[in-house]
Amino acid sequence: MTAYKPGEVILTRGQIEARAAEIGRQITADYAGREVFLIGILTGCVMWMAEVMKSIDLDTSVDFMSVSSYGSATRSSGVVKIIKDLNQDIDGKHALIVEDIVDSGVTLDYLCKYLEGRGPASLKICAMLDKPSGRRTPIDADYVGFEAPNVFLVGYGLDANQKYRNLPFIAAVEKV
Repeated sequence: MTAYKPGEVILTRGQIEARAAEIGRQITADYAGREVFLIGILTGCVMWMAEVMKSIDLDTSVDFMSVSSYGSATRSSGVVKIIKDLNQDIDGKHALIVEDIVDSGVTLDYLCKYLEGRGPASLKICAMLDKPSGRRTPIDADYVGFEAPNVFLVGYGLDANQKYRNLPFIAAVEKV
């Protein structure tokens, strides 16, 4: 198994927190007077979702899904597997998928089609990072924190072999 370590810092904690606050305020404006149902995609979404939620000034409900197309690889396998589904019904709700990174688009495309079949009033995507250079399936997030460079990243929820999620910044990965 290849070993990795964090390298050059790409985004600082302050940059991430400031952008999350902006997006939270935008979500508040866009959904004014409505409840938002946040669907966190585990495990990478946790830190980003917490930051965005702090600035949403609306009633919110939260649930989580675990979906994978990566396994322990650094590139999507293209095969999507739902590991944990929602515990709550989204029929008639304004659902907002919260994701760490949109890369190949394969997982989110599958997930959107899957969730649209469950009757939400609306379904949008909020991603901390968007990496259009990695796109294999056309999909766009409605709320994007930052455009990601075409490198493998860790920190702020992003991992390499389940390590480095706890870093308070986002860094490029270096092979050891």
